[in-house]
Amino acid sequence: MARILQLDTAVAELVNDGDTVALEGFTHLIPVAAGHQIIRARRRNLTLVRMTPDVIYDQMIGAGCADKLVFSWGGNPGVGSLHRFRDAIQHSWPVPLEIEEHSHAGMANRYVAGASGLPFAVLRGYAGTDLPEHTDTISTVRCPFTGQELAAVAALNPDVGVIHAQRADRAGNVQLWGISGVQKEAVLASRRSLVTVEEVVERLPEQPGAAVIPGWAVTAVSEVPGGARPSYAQGYYERDNGYYQDWDAISRDRDRFLEWLETEIHGAERSPR
Repeated sequence: MARILQLDTAVAELVNDGDTVALEGFTHLIPVAAGHQIIRARRRNLTLVRMTPDVIYDQMIGAGCADKLVFSWGGNPGVGSLHRFRDAIQHSWPVPLEIEEHSHAGMANRYVAGASGLPFAVLRGYAGTDLPEHTDTISTVRCPFTGQELAAVAALNPDVGVIHAQRADRAGNVQLWGISGVQKEAVLASRRSLVTVEEVVERLPEQPGAAVIPGWAVTAVSEVPGGARPSYAQGYYERDNGYYQDWDAISRDRDRFLEWLETEIHGAERSPR
């Protein structure tokens, strides 16, 4: 059964230097608060994994948390580039960043294989691209039934999977709805998992279209209202579009980014609660 922990305690216990960490969420329910706590904990040499790294990964990369990124698309949604990510690639600031690039389908299948206890996944994909030439986790297999050559991708089994959801009960059963992305697969594929939620309730109410991740698959739950902001949490709050627009200017300049990091992240750590 999952433990109910404060976010700082959960990150301190579950996320170690050098870990492979997947913070998943697609469009909404992005675990931003958890990412900020990893920055505050000053974790280093992480391999960050995500299908669609956006602003929170830009912030973690700029803070020096990561030395590798595994992904299939990266950007500030609806705005433009990730400038801290770009600076790390082009100028090794604050540290060099290695990248491992996949297609969306390849990443999703890697999570499914990891969640299923399989060593790899098979798909039709990567044809006409040079990604297999540059990515050790992409190969080919020949179908034993048809003789077709198909793409194969190595399973993803992060050390820690982190997601945000709407609700959990006190046994750690997690309820989420809306656009779900690969959250449940990321949790099931990971060796340890942390789920931040808008609220912990005594009993999960019925919710049309909701997915439930059972407590036995979750290591820890942290109640963090607003933990997905500036992304949205369906049924709780809307997306803060202005935050994404403001981030473009902040992230373009190193000094302005460092000021943001000190004020909004480390300053928040020192302020009274």
